[in-house]
Amino acid sequence: MKRTHFFLPLLAAPLLGANAPAPTSITIDIVGLRNAKGLVHLCMSGSAKLFPEGCDKDPNKRIATAKASEAGTLVIRDVMPGRYAIVLLHDENSNKKMDKALFLPKEGFGFSRDAPVKMSAPKFEAAAFEVTGAPVRIKMKVRYL
Repeated sequence: MKRTHFFLPLLAAPLLGANAPAPTSITIDIVGLRNAKGLVHLCMSGSAKLFPEGCDKDPNKRIATAKASEAGTLVIRDVMPGRYAIVLLHDENSNKKMDKALFLPKEGFGFSRDAPVKMSAPKFEAAAFEVTGAPVRIKMKVRYL
């Protein structure tokens, strides 16, 4: 009889998820909406390549949408630990896209960590935050140009 079978439960436990990290929730407090028209869309991504413009193309994205009149706080549940960034759109006419005039946004937008907007949208690292096993609460400020 081989002795290795006695160690199988000890070696298999981590592989079977005994020490797997637990999912948590992210609570987003939205401040600065200029009116209660339309919808507020959030897209959370862990992909530096797809953030922010391609967030909707991220197969692992997490999204949340609410009426602007009810969007004081949004919650994204069952988030696994990792590094993420969130982009926000105040879609005042509910057409599911950022309306622009002469390349400038006509509607409100925001980024996690209140990442600054310079000549273009911020990079992933400027907006990224860590999610561990504990619940996360962040504030997102909506900006208008």
